[in-house]
Amino acid sequence: MTTIAVCGLGQMGLPVAGRVAAAFDVLAFDITAERRALAAERDRITTTEALVDLAACDIIVLSLPNPAVSRQVVRELAGRVAPGTVVVETSTVLPADVREWATILEPAGALVIDAAVLSGVGQMESGQATLLVGGASAHIDRVAAVLDAMGGAGWKRYGELGAGMAAKVVNNGVAHAVMVVLAEAFAMARAEGVALADIADMLERSDGGLMRPLTHRMMERVANGSFEGGMPLDAARKDSTLALAMAQRSGVPLFATQAAQSVYDLAAARGLGRRDYAAIATLWEEWTGQSLAYEAEGGR
Repeated sequence: MTTIAVCGLGQMGLPVAGRVAAAFDVLAFDITAERRALAAERDRITTTEALVDLAACDIIVLSLPNPAVSRQVVRELAGRVAPGTVVVETSTVLPADVREWATILEPAGALVIDAAVLSGVGQMESGQATLLVGGASAHIDRVAAVLDAMGGAGWKRYGELGAGMAAKVVNNGVAHAVMVVLAEAFAMARAEGVALADIADMLERSDGGLMRPLTHRMMERVANGSFEGGMPLDAARKDSTLALAMAQRSGVPLFATQAAQSVYDLAAARGLGRRDYAAIATLWEEWTGQSLAYEAEGGR
């Protein structure tokens, strides 16, 4: 493991190559000559114009723009890599995609792990990135030193192959949905003449509307399947109705908040009105046939 291959030198790929090069010699490929030139300016990075040259390395790190490109690269490398080669997928793809890569590479005896980058480009560049990893423990162990180099803030195995990508997709789904909710919230506050800085300060409190649903409702009540006592769902539904009414009167369009109200309506119709409003989680348990409780599993 003297030279590590990095495929893709885009906005994230170039910092990834830089972090790997802090610990190893790197052979890097990108279809764009300009990106290869930028990479070549960094210490311990050699570039190549031929993707197939990467097959000579025991570890190949992918940082590519979308699943289709990753699939094409994996297929091109599949017939050339040596048995035991480990492909580390850092591009954001679906869990099923990573498992497909493993199927493509299996005849060659090559292995795959996923190492989704939770952090942004700046954090990767500064060595403060966090990685969400999935794959067989034995395969991960073989590339642990490379993961250490990329994940300066640490990395964690989330489960079998695809689990790291699943965690990343969940994280991004939450972040993007919360962004809509926050835009709605700040628009409502502005319309009512409330200082937005005060709203921000309120929401970031441990008992505020952002953190409390996670730390208390999900991590305590849902984790233990405990919905007795607490704020009744009927009360939460009433407060949600007030938010809709206030926004309507001030002319603020609501989308995510309106959709959330529908869940509380459904839960009330199921007779959950007197239980803690975290009991909305039981709807998903019914719909998916899977428990969301995890305290008993040793999840924390």
